Amino acid sequence: MPRAVSGPFTRAHQPSATKAKANKDNNGEGSSAAVHNPIFNTERFGQHILKNPQVAQTIVDKANLRPTDKVMEVGPGTGNLTVRILEKAKHCTAIEMDPRMAAELTKRVQGKPEQRKLDIMIGDFVKATLPYFDVCISNTPYQISSPLIFRLLSHRPIFRTAILMFQREFALRLVARPGTDLWSRLSSNVQLYAKVDLIMNVGKNNFRPPPKVESSVIRLVPRDPPPPVEFNEFDGLGRIVFTRRNKTIHANFLAKGVMEMLESNWKTWAAANDVMIDDTFDIKKKVEEVLEQTGFGEQRAAKMDIDDLLKLLSAFHDVGIHFA
Repeated sequence: MPRAVSGPFTRAHQPSATKAKANKDNNGEGSSAAVHNPIFNTERFGQHILKNPQVAQTIVDKANLRPTDKVMEVGPGTGNLTVRILEKAKHCTAIEMDPRMAAELTKRVQGKPEQRKLDIMIGDFVKATLPYFDVCISNTPYQISSPLIFRLLSHRPIFRTAILMFQREFALRLVARPGTDLWSRLSSNVQLYAKVDLIMNVGKNNFRPPPKVESSVIRLVPRDPPPPVEFNEFDGLGRIVFTRRNKTIHANFLAKGVMEMLESNWKTWAAANDVMIDDTFDIKKKVEEVLEQTGFGEQRAAKMDIDDLLKLLSAFHDVGIHFA
């Protein structure tokens, strides 16, 4: 049987008969279009079951799976994507938060050839020990969208590709380009470490129960080898300059608390590198010198691309100013 780990099965998510009847009465029927899933309380984990088989097949096809691939699926639900993955891949590890969903998926493949190709991990993806995988496929629960992206980008060894479904607004921020309204710290952080493309939009009526927002599918391909940039440093710079993305970089560095943080970081760096700390040291002057020398002081983060951000980060590092 598929291996289920990380937690026991429980009936905790099963709605009472009274509640189920009330849901049926309020909606006029007990159909999949009801606000509450008639079988599983998917709302607890922010999960919406993809019910359109054509969309499910397209998502799996876009992964270009090979017969030797090991796939990690996050949030398999009842297995509408999983069964298609198992048709093409060597093995699939499905990570599911809801034990009742995991039980349904187990029953779906029981006694079939695909059974030996599937492992089910019951637990929280954010905390789980991830298996080796070549490809990740996910109909992502909305509340773990950002943690999922950054956990994947930090995963080693580097995987080949990921096909991920997100709330449309989040997906559009992932693929946004410099100078556009959605270009943000999230966009730059992700695109530093991966190539991201929008594959398709998926309407809310393709899910059970229908979510309140539209969804989109993206393809994420990690850069291999990854750039030799410490994420916390790049993100720390982004945290400052994207705070007010349409203000000048100089203005953002003058925001409350920024200079104090940079001075503390500089003193830590100086101590670690045996640099004498002069009583006349002025962090504001040092920052403004870097901004003037690089020419980025009057730039706005909304229009700076990743190369611009890396040049600015490098210039700060050259004088011992760090962001993490």
